Amino acid sequence: MRSHKNLGTLLSIFFMGFGQLYHRQYLKGCIFIALEIYLLLFWTLPFRNAMWGLYTLGETEQTRVGFNIVQGDHSIFLLIEGIIFLLCGLLFLWMYYLSIRDARKVGFQRDQGKKPHTFKQTLHFLSDKGFPYFLLMPSVLFTAFLTILPLIFGVAIAFTNYSAPNHIPPASLVDWVGFQTFIDLFNMKTWNRTFLGVFSWTIIWAILATVTTFFVGLFFAVLLNSKGIRFQKFWRSIYILPWAIPTFVSILIMRNLFNGEFGPINQYFEFLGLAAVPWLSDPNWAKFTLVLVNIWFGFPFWMVLMSGVMTSIDRELYQAAEVDGANGRQRFWRITLPIVMFSTAPLLIMNFAGNFNNFNLIYLLTQGGPVNVNYSYAGSTDILISWIYKLTLDQSQFAIASVISILIFLALAAISIWNFRRTRAFKEEDTML
Repeated sequence: MRSHKNLGTLLSIFFMGFGQLYHRQYLKGCIFIALEIYLLLFWTLPFRNAMWGLYTLGETEQTRVGFNIVQGDHSIFLLIEGIIFLLCGLLFLWMYYLSIRDARKVGFQRDQGKKPHTFKQTLHFLSDKGFPYFLLMPSVLFTAFLTILPLIFGVAIAFTNYSAPNHIPPASLVDWVGFQTFIDLFNMKTWNRTFLGVFSWTIIWAILATVTTFFVGLFFAVLLNSKGIRFQKFWRSIYILPWAIPTFVSILIMRNLFNGEFGPINQYFEFLGLAAVPWLSDPNWAKFTLVLVNIWFGFPFWMVLMSGVMTSIDRELYQAAEVDGANGRQRFWRITLPIVMFSTAPLLIMNFAGNFNNFNLIYLLTQGGPVNVNYSYAGSTDILISWIYKLTLDQSQFAIASVISILIFLALAAISIWNFRRTRAFKEEDTML
């Protein structure tokens, strides 16, 4: 006895839609066949040209003949076009797989003695079971071409020599160089010294910015939830204002306040007979200023969050601890802090990742300055993301910037996964206890 499942699957593998024709689903099979014929006739040549462009990134450079400019291949356009056609090719392969799976499923039903669905029954089934997928499909397409495409393009740039002054199309072509840019970042002294210096400050900055705002927010939350504090709503409203005001505006105001020459803070110091402080012109003071300003912007979030956590703690825990003779400090360390940490640990990890890429505060307050003569295209307070901004928009060093972006992703992914696993293990252990 022949197997309808195997024969229908083989026919669908040979040509999309043949399996449906074999199962007497003629209209469905004709739709699949028409789709493949259309793609073969009208998309084969463009797909081949796009893959050629993706592989070579062009072969003809722009030239000047007299007063005329003869346009050549544009490597970046070819790269983008190749990625788009590659995504479309993957989409077609997915549809091809669906046709094979459909033929196999119908063949299995025939082997069991069931009749294949008619086209009308298929439409009814799709409208009943597949309606959510039809609604989700536009989101999938938009995600593919508005999120996945830029990500692939950004990663691909890291494996090229796309940078000024010698490899900017269309005047000059871009070539694939493999991992050479990664090697240059760690081997070339100019890039190596800058990367290590900026990366180390980025780690220090992310830790300081996260820890300081967390514990300052915890301090004020404990104060506002203490007994005897009157007008708690008023104080919460006052301290939440730095978080509520647009950060962009507040940073620019802070930049003027901490200006070393005419800032009101230094003027007030001089009025008191104190020396002016180089808040933004000295590397160490600039880093201190960044941390200080970030505390002002960041602690209200933690204060509000922790206040909510503390108000939800069962009062009987404190009463029982008080009966057992625990003082206020012991109740804080044994009850309040563990519960607060339990509730806020995932957000703490997310806040660390956000501070790792806190471009707005760094660039708007110090613009990465003051100047560091030992760095290439970076200042003393630049973090990786602000350094990438300068490399791309100011210096057109796109390849090295893409490499640094990949390293940022790998570092954040590793740190976040490790911390989230530890957090999940802590929660599971707490549940088991």
